[in-house]
Amino acid sequence: MKRRTFLHLLAASAPALACSTKLYATPETGTRFLLVFLRGGYDAANIIIPYASPFYYEARPSIAVAKPNSGGKKSAQALDADWALHPALASSVGAMYQSGQAAFIPFAGTEDVSRSHFETQDSIELGQALNGRKNYNSGFINRLVGELSGVQGISFTDTLPLSCKGANKVANLSFKTGKRPVFAKRQADILAEMYQGKAFDGYIKEGFELRKEMAEGFAAEMVQANRGAVLPKGFGAQTKRMAAMMREKYNLGFIDVGGWDTHLKQGGTEGQLANKMYDLGEGLAIFAKEMGSAWDKTVVLVISEFGRTFSENGNHGTDHGHGTTYWVLGGGIKGGRIVGEQVKVASNTLFQDRDYQVLNDYRSVMGGLFKAQFGLSEKSLQNIFPEAKPLDLKLL
Repeated sequence: MKRRTFLHLLAASAPALACSTKLYATPETGTRFLLVFLRGGYDAANIIIPYASPFYYEARPSIAVAKPNSGGKKSAQALDADWALHPALASSVGAMYQSGQAAFIPFAGTEDVSRSHFETQDSIELGQALNGRKNYNSGFINRLVGELSGVQGISFTDTLPLSCKGANKVANLSFKTGKRPVFAKRQADILAEMYQGKAFDGYIKEGFELRKEMAEGFAAEMVQANRGAVLPKGFGAQTKRMAAMMREKYNLGFIDVGGWDTHLKQGGTEGQLANKMYDLGEGLAIFAKEMGSAWDKTVVLVISEFGRTFSENGNHGTDHGHGTTYWVLGGGIKGGRIVGEQVKVASNTLFQDRDYQVLNDYRSVMGGLFKAQFGLSEKSLQNIFPEAKPLDLKLL
């Protein structure tokens, strides 16, 4: 990447950058970690699909994804004898899996059972023991920065997330350029001109105001669940710029992507979840490509606060659940595998008769990755994830 191109990217984003815009050399450790947080609780069972389980198709009569080799492009992509990938990800994350650059960890998550977006997101971002007193001024990424020398961390978000807050310096950079109008100004002007001076002109204005009020109320509700995260549609544009920053300067990155709270009309092979997953996958593929040779020393971990109910609800969607599936991506990982502790997917193995179990605790998963990737000592790992035991999934 040319120096002037990188400086141009920095200058374009300068108002939101909470650190120096000086050009830095490649990160000292040579290795990089990016956490992608899917806010809203994505439906893991329809993305990493337990197609060998008859119960999956019984529990999801209208939203299940077809088995591999049963319907051309609309069927799932087999990962092994038990699991398959949603076809929306076949050309992106699926291609990474086939080349050994992606792995999946089902039955992953936190022991927090509140099923609250906010409580669970906070709990994960803090990375502290559930049975201890919470320190909301100490997130696990910030503590990771403190345990590594010569590294720099950055959050590609509007505001610094809880995971990045603490005593150590973590930059904060937003790529957002502004909010979209509630409705097109040209449309409003045309309608206002049509009804100007008419007896019911007041009703038209009232209708505009009502529409604006409702739209703003709905947007506020979505922002609460997403916490201001970028939506999947804009993710690809962000990842190209993120890659430029992480190639040139930053070792540790954080990005959140919202829009995964699919209570209504979730869809199966096609629909809202499939469309969002396609955009997410393409964005991750762009990031991998743009990282260039640095991709070989980069690890991307994709997580969500929880999974969703295994059975679909009456609105052809899914509700807040428990266990989920994590993704591990990277040019140098030993991928092409489904890893971690597992159980057979059946009605009698569900947590509280409704959700995936959590058999692979998130702190243990990340602790194991950090130990292998950064060579951290047991003492350092305890400082990052107190009372957690690192889990070696042999991905690095």
